[in-house]
Formats: sequence, C-alpha cells, structure tokens
Amino acid sequence: MNNFYTRSGFIGFSKRRHNDVNALTAEHLMNSRDRAGFTLLEILLAMVIFAIVLSTLYTAYTGTFRNMDETESQADIYRMARIALERIAEDLESAYIPPWALSPEAGGENLQPAPFVGADAQISDRSADTLLFFSRAHLVFDEEEVDTTIGRISYDVRESEEGEDVFVLYRSDTPGFEEGPEQGKGGLILCDGLHAVNFTYYDDGGRGYDRWDSANEEFKDKLPVMVSIVLEFVNEGNPEAPLKFVSGVVLPMAREGYEKAP
Repeated sequence: MNNFYTRSGFIGFSKRRHNDVNALTAEHLMNSRDRAGFTLLEILLAMVIFAIVLSTLYTAYTGTFRNMDETESQADIYRMARIALERIAEDLESAYIPPWALSPEAGGENLQPAPFVGADAQISDRSADTLLFFSRAHLVFDEEEVDTTIGRISYDVRESEEGEDVFVLYRSDTPGFEEGPEQGKGGLILCDGLHAVNFTYYDDGGRGYDRWDSANEEFKDKLPVMVSIVLEFVNEGNPEAPLKFVSGVVLPMAREGYEKAP
C-alpha cells in the first residue's frame, strides 16, 4: 500500500517537482545576473559617492598646503621684523650728539654737523619715514676701513622694484663723520615686503612728534628721549589688514642733553 501511487498522486508529485525546478532555475538566473555586473543605478550611485569623497579630499589637501604656505610666509615676516627692530633699537640706543657739535669752537671747522633728523615722509599716501643720526653702533663691513666706533646711520624707505604697493627699508652706515650717501641711494636692505614705516619721537615731557630735527630751535642740540617704531608688512592673506609690529626705544644719551639744556 505504501509503495502504490494513484494517478492523482503522480500528478501532484510531478507538479511539485516542476515547481521546485522552476524555483531553482529562477534563483540560478538571479545569481548569474548578479555575477554578471552592476546595474546602471548602482554605477551612478558609486560615481556620486566617489566624486564626493574625492572633492572632500582635494579641498582638505589644498587647504592644508595653503595654510602651510601662509604659516611659512608669516614666519618669515616675524623673523624679518624681529631682526629689523633689534637692529634699529641697537642703533638708537647708541645715538648721541658729540660734544664738539654742542661746542663748535672745540671741534674745528672741517667737521660735518652731527644732527638727529627724523622726517615725516609718505609714499602713495602711506607712511615712509626716514631717519638720520650718529651712533656708536657702527658696523664694520670693510677690512680696510679705519677702526672707529662712530657711524653715520640712516634709514630710508623706497618702493620695491617688484611692485608699487611694496616698500623696502634700507640702512646706510658710514664710518666716522664722513658724509653719507644721498637719500634714496646706497645702503643695504634691512627688510622688504613693507606696507608702511613710521617713527614717532618723544621729548622729556612725554609729548610725541611726527618729526625731529636737532638743528631746529625747538629741539636744539637734543635727542628724543624715546622713539616709537612701527613696521607694517603686507599681509598676502588679507591685504586690508597688514601685519603690524611696534617697538619703543629709550635713548640713554638724551637725558644728559636735557639736563645740560638751559
């Protein structure tokens, strides 16, 4: 009895077998299609994701290098500003007016005058002050130069050859009491990339002046008690906000001059 199948039983078995075969065939076809490749929608989605990732990486990459360049540029400016301010401070701290300048009869007729002159100048409506004085901080560059501790120091600002919007600060150092180079000529570059240079001079009462001339009656044979120095450098990252460095220098010899004044 168990091994006997009716006609309907055979028919039912055949249908179930047929359905199983169809299911296996459909599954095989689906697996075959999956192994064959991706759909167009899947490819487009992958491309969009890849483009987003690539754009993010490129932005981060370029931003990192831009920040590195700006940091290096500002580091160079800070280093140049520090060196320039230290050099100017050393020169001013040793500034003086020789005794023979105060008493011409004791020095002879052939000696050059020893003024302290700070001029309020401008280039392209920006401050470009100049400064001339005698100092004991003379630097010797020539081996054949006569040994002397006195130098005629001058600072002047000129436009850079690279562009009208950039200034260069020059320092001239003439040994002894020889006449120095003409203004705007000679000298060595102290720093460049400047936007403006400003000097302010203070007397013993703390009053500030844009200019100073020890030959004038107002400041006759006197040095300023203090000089304020402002160096503004061009900021490539933000041209409207130049990098500003400020320093003040006290002139020790100025106090003696005020004490001797009537």
